[in-house]
Amino acid sequence: MVATILIADDDAVQRRLVENMVQRCGYDAVTVDSGDAALAHLIDPDTKPVDALVLDLVMPGLDGMGVLAKIRDIGLDLPVIVQTAHGGIDNVVSAMRAGAHDFVVKPVGVERLQVSLRNALNASALKGELQRIRHRREGKLTFADIVTRSETMNHVIAMGRKAAGSTIPVLIEGESGVGKELIARAIHGSSERSAKPFVTVNCGAIPDNLVESLLFGHEKGAFTGATERHAGKFVEANGGTLFLDEISELPLAAQVKLLRALQQGEVEAVGGRKPVKVDVRIVSATNRNLLNQVKAGAFREDLFYRLHVLPLTIPPLRTRREDIPHLVRHFMARIAAEENRPVTGVSGEAMAMLGQMTWPGNVRQLENAVYRAVVMSDGGQLGPNDFPQNGGMAPVTFSEAEPVMLDSPPSSPTDTVLGADIPIAPAAAPAKPLSAYGNLAMLGDDGEMRPLEELEAETIRFAIAHYRGQMSEVARRLKIGRSTLYRKLDEAAARTEPDAP
Repeated sequence: MVATILIADDDAVQRRLVENMVQRCGYDAVTVDSGDAALAHLIDPDTKPVDALVLDLVMPGLDGMGVLAKIRDIGLDLPVIVQTAHGGIDNVVSAMRAGAHDFVVKPVGVERLQVSLRNALNASALKGELQRIRHRREGKLTFADIVTRSETMNHVIAMGRKAAGSTIPVLIEGESGVGKELIARAIHGSSERSAKPFVTVNCGAIPDNLVESLLFGHEKGAFTGATERHAGKFVEANGGTLFLDEISELPLAAQVKLLRALQQGEVEAVGGRKPVKVDVRIVSATNRNLLNQVKAGAFREDLFYRLHVLPLTIPPLRTRREDIPHLVRHFMARIAAEENRPVTGVSGEAMAMLGQMTWPGNVRQLENAVYRAVVMSDGGQLGPNDFPQNGGMAPVTFSEAEPVMLDSPPSSPTDTVLGADIPIAPAAAPAKPLSAYGNLAMLGDDGEMRPLEELEAETIRFAIAHYRGQMSEVARRLKIGRSTLYRKLDEAAARTEPDAP
């Protein structure tokens, strides 16, 4: 899902012009005809989330300055670009003091609007990343800091918010790199324990002979090398939250002691004489199926039911592709600032390509890919060639693409559907190229009707090329959902047989 821009203007012609320009810049557009309608859209939780606002200053009823004041009063953190036919310095100063990010004069050109939107979105992303880093350092990271537009992730977040209001044990499940620790920190930061410690233990990185000592502590001289007393992670987290990452890697011997600590609310240090009472909220995480581990005898059943009270399953990135553009923008803004690189945007072709990659390493892999692209890029905009395209994160591809004629002749022999960087599997029988008006060949070279799935794939291929890889626009014009479009892309790739070596 690309960024969504809300356009508020009482002039229907101007509103339509700006909407077309916003869509040409590669963004989704939502239009309203008044300041009151804009404010209603922003505060309504059931409407489509908005990433930026293009606001006309002069409107009947609630004008642009009034909208800016309302946005400031209710605490909405949203970049606003104001536009008006009167570009006096007083208007500029007043709008900027009221919280506007930029100011444009009607009629604004598409290049000027594109630069303004890109700068506003990048500044907003960087601000969000800095706030997220600060909250994480202070232990105050909440669910509002999580970047997502996915319905499945919103369900996870809703469950997490409810869990944060109690001390119920939470087990976070998901593949490596999906952000399990981020959810754990959000649960802690949204709870009454947010002012207390958040202690992380990676159970898979502790030597077996040191697990009990690290978790429960030890007394001086309890074993060889114990030259001083150690409190243990349970005591360190007293009053706060203990996050047990990769809990499935915990040895069976330590699982017995962990179960007792959870049941009794007390821990006994190695070499200690009496147990110590602790008040700890347990959040655990695993990238394995714990129930299968129980059946295999590698995990205690009684401990499983003690931890598996409220399971939260985080979906992998490949099932929530709508989050990719927003994550890319946030990562790019932060990394460009950290590395002092002049990168300000990602091309539509590159974003479309990233949206089709499989990402087996999930969000962590996406962040590293953006890191590499920002550091190695020579320009101000990241393109498809700035991102690695190896087998581990290969896009949905096919062996050979067929040229698709657009409304104007191609600029070069290689100007094919691959220009959109989202190819679709080729037809089993070579199909005739589409004409300048998009005519579709119904018969194959054998004189028989072509399969329906071939015709559908060719239609989607033409639409992606025609709309230059803007997947939201493709889905809208084909009158299907974006998730349906991506599913059809995956199905088309699955039907492709790899070329013989």
